[in-house]
Amino acid sequence: MEIDKDRIVTQEESGEAAPIDEVEGRVEAEMKRAEGRAKERVAQGLGDADLEQEGRALEEEAERELEEEEQG
Repeated sequence: MEIDKDRIVTQEESGEAAPIDEVEGRVEAEMKRAEGRAKERVAQGLGDADLEQEGRALEEEAERELEEEEQG
């Protein structure tokens, strides 16, 4: 059986994202969330309110990015 090259549609032609591209955004957001949690825990141990707030903000940003990844 031969492949009919005229009937092949590439991902680029169809506009479909490559699976690796879909995973990459989620991995980056998960890493950002982990970094935010780590900063928050360290800040709590040090009693540094500014660093704790920075950690929370980073974690919230990651949560928004994960929600966007799930929706789009």
